[in-house]
Amino acid sequence: MPDLLLELFSEEIPARMQAGAARDLERLMVGALTDRGYLFEGIKTFGGPRRLTLAVAGLPAQQKDVREELKGPKVDAPPAAIEGFLKKTGLTREQLKVETTPKGDVYMAVIERKGRETPLVLAEIIPEVMAKLPWPKSMRWKPGIAVRWVRPLHSILATFDGELVPFSFAGVSSGTHTRGHRFLSEGKVEAKRFEDYEQKLRAAYVILDAEERAAIVFEGIKQAAFIHGLEMIPDEGLLAEVSGLAEYPTVYIGAIQDEFMDVPAEILQTSMRTHQKYFSLRDPKTGKMANRFALVANMVASDGGKEIVAGNERVLRARLSDAKFFWDEDRKHTLESRVEKLKGIVFHAKLGTQFERVERIEKLAGEIAAKIGADVTKARRAARLAKADLTTGVVGEFPELQGVMGRYYALHDKEDAAVADAARDHYKPVGPSDAAPSDKVAIAVALADKLDALTGFFAAGERPTGSGDPFALRRAALGVIRILLENKLRFSLTGSSDLLAFFADRLKVALKEKGIRHDLIDAVFSLGNEDDLVRLVARVEALQAFLKTDDGKTLLAGYKRAANILKAEEKKDGITYISEVDESLLPEPADKALHAALAKAIGAIGPALDKEDFAAAMQQMAALRVPVDAFFEAVKVNADDPKIRANRLHLLAGLRAALHRVADFSKIEG
Repeated sequence: MPDLLLELFSEEIPARMQAGAARDLERLMVGALTDRGYLFEGIKTFGGPRRLTLAVAGLPAQQKDVREELKGPKVDAPPAAIEGFLKKTGLTREQLKVETTPKGDVYMAVIERKGRETPLVLAEIIPEVMAKLPWPKSMRWKPGIAVRWVRPLHSILATFDGELVPFSFAGVSSGTHTRGHRFLSEGKVEAKRFEDYEQKLRAAYVILDAEERAAIVFEGIKQAAFIHGLEMIPDEGLLAEVSGLAEYPTVYIGAIQDEFMDVPAEILQTSMRTHQKYFSLRDPKTGKMANRFALVANMVASDGGKEIVAGNERVLRARLSDAKFFWDEDRKHTLESRVEKLKGIVFHAKLGTQFERVERIEKLAGEIAAKIGADVTKARRAARLAKADLTTGVVGEFPELQGVMGRYYALHDKEDAAVADAARDHYKPVGPSDAAPSDKVAIAVALADKLDALTGFFAAGERPTGSGDPFALRRAALGVIRILLENKLRFSLTGSSDLLAFFADRLKVALKEKGIRHDLIDAVFSLGNEDDLVRLVARVEALQAFLKTDDGKTLLAGYKRAANILKAEEKKDGITYISEVDESLLPEPADKALHAALAKAIGAIGPALDKEDFAAAMQQMAALRVPVDAFFEAVKVNADDPKIRANRLHLLAGLRAALHRVADFSKIEG
């Protein structure tokens, strides 16, 4: 079957937009083809520095004929309704059919459309798709043309079955030509099919596939570093970015002057990454950053890259000179002297300055430290200094180094090592791949920092919404949860009911990867007295293990049967049964057996829960399976004798109460 080839060639597309644009192009084209009744064998898109490419395999040469029946208004409907239907279908009243239905005669429109040749359809839908591409930023580049594009559009290559698909977009007419590498190729490149197109571009020094470009960069750096006895410091984000900057990437190694090597490695790496897109290298023997860097050029140099490297080394020297200046100047002032400057930095209009926040965190960190066995003095000192690096030159230039620089400056000021480490680690964890702090002083400050933000913003009404979380409160809550669970800290969370519910939602996210069911978390949280996350997770894990057993599954079914009966009868009677059982009104052996089993279970479940022996509590519940089954087999709950009926309902209420000691079983699915 025929194929479609489409290339949109423009000035440089920002690297961060390329992958998203390729996905959007595929999504929109699939939708447009599907809407017009097309099926195809496959579709693939490519994003690069100067082009978006789409290839569709196995498109039919012509649309299928379409026959569609549309039901319209009643024959006696108001004229306006009938006219609207005629306008919608494009038919006259004489062309409508009348169909008799149980509700009366209605008009029916039978629309038949003969399928058109595919090139004609493509000439319509491609400009529509191009116009719908949702660029994060776009521009107008031609006077008198209102169409916007990410960068000036130079050409459109569009062929179907090797033949031109003629159309225009923003004053640019489609053709069968493109261009290769900006510097390494000359003239136009003609292509009519994807295979031919890909091969000719490669010959013109253009690697079409972003994944292939990334692999070339990765292997190039790996091999070039190996020659110097070094290795690449992994950086997936930078790898993706440079793969979107070079159509024909080539790797070269440059040198960092020795005068800069006493600057902290984090500053050097951040400066090189942010400003120059360079990769840092390290010595595998020491694990320390080496005085070499890898750069990715969009050029094959005849001199082996000597001029390219020399030019980049000159630029880097200027960048690192600035970084070294900030580093040297910052160390002339202690962190303690900088705390006062935090009064000039507004944290939030409703929550005061950073200085006021530091005062809150300092107090809270001391309280938390006392609870978890950390050094209170060190925790308070670390909290006082933790935000001071926000006033430094390095952090002003590289905000992502806040905390990291705080540690360096604290050590320079001869602060205690635990205080310095806490200044660095109090932001952690900042993501799922980031480690949570494990030192107790750092834990106290990290928890104080996150809990202050959560309680403050919730009190100020600045809560996350479905569309946004501008203050990263979800991340803060997940951070609190990870710190508590990974360090097994017995720490009670306090706050508004909304905040505790927010923690419950975040806990579900945190435990999802462990395969723990969200409904079981709800079942335990619904007890209303559980704010110790370590204990809560232990209870949930024990409950999940129990419900996987036959005893657990059967008992849950028995509970739901009992709960449904109680719900119906309590509604009918207008009362709530509260397990006040009269033993003299238990006429059947099954009544007595269940009552005895419940008394035994209730007497044992409480002490087991008090000792946090949740497995033992589950065993006591498992013992209820047989008497519950026997009860429902042998007795009629709604007995004719109203006293026996009420007593049996109290007995079921006792079952409900016993199980609710462990969790709210009404929240459990299944």
